[in-house]
Amino acid sequence: MHQDRHRHRLGGAAFPVGVLLCLALGLSLLVVRFRPGGPGPADGFVDITAVTAAAPAPPATGPDASTGSYAQDCGRNREGHRNADNVVVSPGTVGGAHHVHDYVGNLSTDADSTDDSLAAAATTCTDGDRSSYYWPVLRRTDRAGTAVPSDDPHGNTGEILAPETVTVEYLGNPWSKVVPMPRFLRLLEGDPTAATDGGAEAGARWSCTGFAGRATTDRYPLCPAGSLLTRTLDFPSCWDGRGTDSPGHRSHVRFPSASGVCPHDTFPIPHLRVTVGYRPPPPGAFALDAFPEQHHSPLTDHAVFIGLMTDRQAAGVAACLNENRTCRESG
Repeated sequence: MHQDRHRHRLGGAAFPVGVLLCLALGLSLLVVRFRPGGPGPADGFVDITAVTAAAPAPPATGPDASTGSYAQDCGRNREGHRNADNVVVSPGTVGGAHHVHDYVGNLSTDADSTDDSLAAAATTCTDGDRSSYYWPVLRRTDRAGTAVPSDDPHGNTGEILAPETVTVEYLGNPWSKVVPMPRFLRLLEGDPTAATDGGAEAGARWSCTGFAGRATTDRYPLCPAGSLLTRTLDFPSCWDGRGTDSPGHRSHVRFPSASGVCPHDTFPIPHLRVTVGYRPPPPGAFALDAFPEQHHSPLTDHAVFIGLMTDRQAAGVAACLNENRTCRESG
């Protein structure tokens, strides 16, 4: 009788009070972990000093290695070009991204953009490159939200953080020469549904300046004072030589092997890398815009590229890389 007073029935079965308390505690922890404003403080963040440094990448080994680099100055979106569109994945659908994107480069990119409209638009890139570069915004979740045209919040709340730095660079191939990118090429980096689909396409790296070799993919790093929070997005760089897009927007381009060798029947093109830096927000008070079911996981970071360089510009980038030069365009 004494034991019965300390049991409750759940679904027809009797459970001790202690078991029920453990179940309730577990549910409460799940609520903290997946709260709408961002990831939980315990599992969503990690001190960058606790991240193990990776061994340096091996040097280029191919006899025809393309070791040059080409850096562009496309600004850091001081113009406030943001919307919740994704013209590559959801063309013609205003708000189709279900989260807000930051843009640099082409100043006209939105859901209704076409190749012709993009080619006629202004750009933030000082060398005249009209390409469009975009990625989800990062928000400070302890402050009021920022209104953005075409944005249906979908659980993405908080003040949008303006990038402190944006680096757009093209790198060579460690095995062979590269061919110029075709105009209007579409590239996707990362996987916006990585938190629920296994993350096979996830690739963004999160880190802090001054901590080379230390990077995370599934947790946000906490950076010390004087260091910038960074996210690095590396795009695929092996092209099938035929189309500028494909169903699903991935099969026309692939990633090379670790040694730089491209898959059979593909050609190495310049390797686009975008790195975005922010002044570190308060620990635990920031999150990436994402689909609601992705719980703002940093694993879902991604970016999109639409190539609008002229044939002459694209050939110049390839030549810089193949001639093993360091080129920096700043106007």
